[in-house]
Amino acid sequence: MTEPPTQTSAPPPAPVSDAALAYENRLLLVLFLAFGFVFFDRQALSFLAPFIDDDFDLSNTELGVLSGALAFTWALSGMVIGRVSDRLGRRKPLLIGAVVLFSVFSAAGGLMTGFFGLLAARALMGVAEGAVLPLSQSLMVEASQEHRRGLNMGLLQGSAAGLLGGIAAPLVVVWVAEHFGWRTVLLLTIVPGLLIAAWMARSVREVPPGVERDPARGRVAATPAGASTPLREVWAHRNIVLCTLAACCYLTWFVVIITFTPVYLKDEKGYSSGTMSAVMTCFGVAWVLWGFLTPAISDRVGRRTTMIAFTSVAVLCPLAVVYVDNPLLLGAVIVLTYTGLGCFTLIMATIPAETVPRGALATALGLVMGVGELTGGVLAPLAAGWASDTWGLQTAMYISAGGAVAVVLLSFGLRETAPRVLRRRAERTAAPTPTKTGATP
Repeated sequence: MTEPPTQTSAPPPAPVSDAALAYENRLLLVLFLAFGFVFFDRQALSFLAPFIDDDFDLSNTELGVLSGALAFTWALSGMVIGRVSDRLGRRKPLLIGAVVLFSVFSAAGGLMTGFFGLLAARALMGVAEGAVLPLSQSLMVEASQEHRRGLNMGLLQGSAAGLLGGIAAPLVVVWVAEHFGWRTVLLLTIVPGLLIAAWMARSVREVPPGVERDPARGRVAATPAGASTPLREVWAHRNIVLCTLAACCYLTWFVVIITFTPVYLKDEKGYSSGTMSAVMTCFGVAWVLWGFLTPAISDRVGRRTTMIAFTSVAVLCPLAVVYVDNPLLLGAVIVLTYTGLGCFTLIMATIPAETVPRGALATALGLVMGVGELTGGVLAPLAAGWASDTWGLQTAMYISAGGAVAVVLLSFGLRETAPRVLRRRAERTAAPTPTKTGATP
């Protein structure tokens, strides 16, 4: 099958109205908070595990099942809801419903009295949460000016998750659990979720200002109802296949390093709990920093170049966990090398959104995220855990590094999609070739 045509050049961006710019910023803020709170909820279980264990006497296997169940339903939901959204040509009502439901199911976990009840609540929470990212990124890409597209999507997906899930979650969750109990943490999560849903109902528009009048200049136009693209055409794009494979490998890098680093630092390096916690906070700081810097840089130098360069640096992060002993130095190296979270936005949102037709936006984003979650979020930690039991905990770090190496290799096959880079190429191609004086033209 011949690959469908992809964008090879980009028209110069048209002036943006004040109303469109104000809406772009407002949408970024509300979606930033929404997805950040999704990751706050997702990460909360890890920090609540010692408190829940006191009540339920959970085994390590059961804790793993709770995490894996959420990742599994999250993945399936992203693929299904993304496709449904494209078929309906509607995103706002589905997104609001997802935010309300994940808040309700998260709070329901605080009412459960045993493992199976908590498992059901977490699985249902994954169904609702999995829809949030593809729907949010689809709305964001349509409202973004081209020179801010990578930056906006990076702030939404990378920095939001890092700030609320990587930095705020451990501090807030542990403090509330210590003073009021772990059930209170989950019960309270319904409050910000419902507030965010109400804000979405008031401020989010199905079609951003200006798109109706000028859909082709500097923006990706809103999806009309019934204009969805067949799945076979989505998979026919080389970028979609490569981004899906890269998501599997990059989620392996991410999930394995986050899952096994705390244990490695305490058991293998002998760090105290406080020192380990401080080092882990460096992951959150780097998550916020590179979550927006990496996509912003890609707006200027190109998606493919950024993927290759920053993923090459990310290979070093799990290796540093093994080979750098001084905790201060290790924390600094982590901040400098934990660059992959910014690349997540590129492979899971920006490049797919710039590759497929309008009617396949949410479908493509849901597929890349869903397949990646199933492999990297569910299977990779199981394989890394088995390998660590067999050959030692350092094996998990080598598996993590290997995932990043695979992404570097896959990135060489990507087709460039950044509008600014495509326009520069088109201008160079169109420029007349100078001739020597006296030569016949």
